[in-house]
Amino acid sequence: MWPVGASQFLKARVSPDLKHQVQRAAQEQLITESMWLRRLVAAALNSRARSLSATAEEVVRRDTGETTSARLYVRLRPEDRLLLRDRAAARGMRGATYLSVLARSHLRNLPPLPKDELLALKASVAELGAIGRNLNQIARAANQGGKLGGPGREDLRAMLKVAEALRDHVKALLTANEISWKVGHAETTH
Repeated sequence: MWPVGASQFLKARVSPDLKHQVQRAAQEQLITESMWLRRLVAAALNSRARSLSATAEEVVRRDTGETTSARLYVRLRPEDRLLLRDRAAARGMRGATYLSVLARSHLRNLPPLPKDELLALKASVAELGAIGRNLNQIARAANQGGKLGGPGREDLRAMLKVAEALRDHVKALLTANEISWKVGHAETTH
């Protein structure tokens, strides 16, 4: 029942009224006065340690010029918490990360783009770049009067249509991403 190594006592004299208040508080929690007092002392010391730790971190950041993210606590209604959980899960994110990205995008007027979506877009842009380079080489050879051993005019037109369609798809993806953060869920167009 007692914590390991708990062999010391804390003592304090209090008024009868304060003693009665402590008795009632302990009874409401279905614990002894001693346990109630131990929890109170532990909570006060933990709070003090967190405060001292935060102060020490602030001094280090100030002295070194280092910046770090600040923790923010937010209370949500139960129905909002459910929506947050669902929307964060749909993005493959934790709720706190989702809120952080959403707040940052709102404060800086930036459409949020999660890591996976950003990587997919970068891959698409890289493919578009490769297609464009290939088309430029073919066009250069054709303009210099060289014989094209590869695709003909119709093939080039088809490649151009593919590139334009991919460009339009990427634009639509970016628009859908921006709207999904405002609305809260992505609309599938597949």
